[in-house]
Amino acid sequence: MEFRLSARVSSNRPDIVEPVLRRLIRRGTVRREGAEFVVGSSEIGTSAKDLNRALLSELRRAEKRTRLRAEWTAPDGTTERFFDYVRTQVRPPR
Repeated sequence: MEFRLSARVSSNRPDIVEPVLRRLIRRGTVRREGAEFVVGSSEIGTSAKDLNRALLSELRRAEKRTRLRAEWTAPDGTTERFFDYVRTQVRPPR
């Protein structure tokens, strides 16, 4: 399935995280705003949880203190929000 991602990534070492983030986000945009990155993308995966975990795990391999606030929207319109690895909200399709 194809999920839409809208996220903010912050880190104590944005200079280390930026190249990793740009490598991971191939089908979208990465824009730097101060010490944060604003990400918009479309990613293929089986679930929002799996995609979120994979993205944050890769970012944390580069810099342990990286934080991810992400919103993943499924093709049916269901939206899941995450803070780091924790799902904080699920909104059904409208």
